[in-house]
Amino acid sequence: MAKNKNIIRHKMRESLSDRILVGVIYVVMTFLAVITLYPMLYVLFASFSDPIQFAIKKGLLFKPAGFSIIGYKSVMTMRTFWRGYGMTMFYLVAGTLINMTLTILGAYTMSRKFMLRKPIMLLMIFTMYFGGGMIPTYLTIKNMGMTGTIWSILLPGCISVYNLIILRTGFEGIPESLVESAEMDGAGDLTILWKIILPLSKASLATITLFYAVGRWGEWYNAMVYLESNRSLYPLQMILRETLVEGQNLDVAVDVMGVSTADSILVKEISKYSMVIISTVPVLIVYPFVQKYFVKGVMIGAVKG
Repeated sequence: MAKNKNIIRHKMRESLSDRILVGVIYVVMTFLAVITLYPMLYVLFASFSDPIQFAIKKGLLFKPAGFSIIGYKSVMTMRTFWRGYGMTMFYLVAGTLINMTLTILGAYTMSRKFMLRKPIMLLMIFTMYFGGGMIPTYLTIKNMGMTGTIWSILLPGCISVYNLIILRTGFEGIPESLVESAEMDGAGDLTILWKIILPLSKASLATITLFYAVGRWGEWYNAMVYLESNRSLYPLQMILRETLVEGQNLDVAVDVMGVSTADSILVKEISKYSMVIISTVPVLIVYPFVQKYFVKGVMIGAVKG
């Protein structure tokens, strides 16, 4: 009887310690969530703030300082911003399509057994750790006549070896018997890939598409290096960089609105926050729909090497 009581007391002590541990974890995670989310909320509140009241406001911002949409009105008149937005959407769609097409073909090829499979895979992995450097890469792009064109954005780095390995591993997880049955029925590689491999790899495909799409949306470095001679092809992130870091592109927008010289500096500051919000909306809308595939797709690539 005494022994049973000791067991019960031990379990109660464990249960209490577990509850304390869970409580501490919840507190820590809540704190991390708040400090991670607050900068985004700050930008959102600032974008809807009155320029004068926002300039006066000191410290943390938990609601808009006043209320005004003058920042969004200013952004709406920026032709440069919307041209960059359109170019980014083009790079996103066309670039992700190129990325996925080449990655799928490469992953399927590397998931099949053939004589040079390992040497080719080692060469691919080699490029993950060693590259030619910025100057040789630039000279290569220049000599190919791609500087100042959309191809300098779409083609360089169109295959990520990391993504290819994840997708290849996902393809290898599909039972070989399905592929062999299709081959016995006379199906070719493209038929097997299209009708068997891809439908059974939706999680991996969604994950890799997300990786590529987010990368395309935030891409700016290649544009800075290769598109200096044709600024009309600048993506949105380059426009944001020029506006937020160098203070360009807002003068014309503020002048069109007829804002006084004294208030123009304050309006420009609010407009920067509005630009950030508008540029992040597409990612915030799309991400929840593919999030459920994210962890599953990555784990598929982590099961086998």
